[in-house]
Amino acid sequence: MFKLFGKKEAASPEEKLAECRKKKDWAGLAKTYYSLGTTAMDQGDMNRAVLWLHRADTVYSARDDVYEKVGEKLTDDCSERIGHLEDEHILYNDLPAQVEEKADGLENIKVRIWGLLSLARLVKLGERLSVLPGCEALGQLGWAVDTALKAFQSLPTEEEFNGLKNLSGALYELGDSPAFWGAGSEISSGIGAPFQVFDLNGLMGVHLEADAYLSSHLDMIIALSQNQQLPTPETGIIACALLPDYYVRTSTECLEDIPQIKAELERIWNDYDFICSGPDWDEIAERVSQYKALDLLA
Repeated sequence: MFKLFGKKEAASPEEKLAECRKKKDWAGLAKTYYSLGTTAMDQGDMNRAVLWLHRADTVYSARDDVYEKVGEKLTDDCSERIGHLEDEHILYNDLPAQVEEKADGLENIKVRIWGLLSLARLVKLGERLSVLPGCEALGQLGWAVDTALKAFQSLPTEEEFNGLKNLSGALYELGDSPAFWGAGSEISSGIGAPFQVFDLNGLMGVHLEADAYLSSHLDMIIALSQNQQLPTPETGIIACALLPDYYVRTSTECLEDIPQIKAELERIWNDYDFICSGPDWDEIAERVSQYKALDLLA
């Protein structure tokens, strides 16, 4: 007798993720990311291991109920694996370490300007992502960059200060929202696979590093207004325009060989040389303006 019904093929990882999003099965989503991450790590693909395990961590860390459903065995193992991955010589780790080393030799304000230049390159992408539900805060990065730049030369108004403070809080809260990690929201990249808002999760999270930068900038403003010593500047934002999660997720090429990655690495180190050259504020403003119009994915 003929078998009319064959064995159903196992769902692909993409199908599993889509099904979890559709059902709002956030624990299942975290487990699927974790499974992808452990498989990649066991196969020696450390970039993808970083991508998927950090996504799992973001999902189950966002809500207590998801954390409990996932269980401590998984979360503990995921955290342990992420800890091991931090020792790997991969771009995810090496670039931030190199940036921090260079920043240690710079004056406080110069480090902040270096970070602002990277934040300016995220403006165009932020504007495009801001049309997605729950991602409206990303559309305010351009205003934030302009206001932060102006604050280096004169204290902001109370309205401007509170605006930066509110935006900083909104960017932090974005990381805990399903709109960021659970909706699968995406925009056309123009170069291939769509860009997901969750692709901002790499390098500790673009949204979180932008929040940290703006929070530190507010602390700097307070210190300047009270003639106090400036707080230590944040350096995490400097590498964030690299957007490695997108390329690791969508490409099989070596990360360092991808043209957009090469271009951004060149911009980061060109900015360092630019800052070291002692530019005036007009030259800095001109570079910021150019970067705000830059399409990182082009």
